[in-house]
Amino acid sequence: MIGRLTGTLLEKHPPQIVVDVHGVGYEVDVPMSTFYNLPAQGDLVTLFTHFSVREDAQQLYGFLTVKERESFRTLIRISGVGPKLALSVLSGMNVDELAQAVAMQETGRLVKIPGVGKKTAERLLLELKGKLADALPTAAGSPANVAHDALNALMALGYSDKEALPALKQGTEGLSLEESIRQALRLLARK
Repeated sequence: MIGRLTGTLLEKHPPQIVVDVHGVGYEVDVPMSTFYNLPAQGDLVTLFTHFSVREDAQQLYGFLTVKERESFRTLIRISGVGPKLALSVLSGMNVDELAQAVAMQETGRLVKIPGVGKKTAERLLLELKGKLADALPTAAGSPANVAHDALNALMALGYSDKEALPALKQGTEGLSLEESIRQALRLLARK
């Protein structure tokens, strides 16, 4: 298994790049989130990789961060999600945005990604719920953590996730955890 590559970036043709490692050119498929942050051609690059072997092909996928690679691996474990769709998801949103969409159960954000329909988005949200936050810890106070913690707090107060999620989606973006909970409680009290 190839876990990491460090070498000279020879070619950049989205979504594929070629990395020269001591005279061997590795073709690596990368999400656009990685592609946009690559150094210039001829510069040294380090990629965390995932090597996929299928009956008809061997593919190498590369990521600038371990967090990106782990989210890719989490996505391809979902039934019906292959590497191509996982790359598309990570090209459409970064890992933190994906974690936030999962925490807030926002199918609308996932449907905007090419290749992701409503049913696929719903399946992704269902399958990733709980897994993504554990596999990909985000910084304290990040929008994904605030949304997740606020949802847990409202559920601890006796609200179902079906009641709490719409309240959290309305006007709580950018607020602290305490402010998000207060705002959601105000909205829930009106109903």
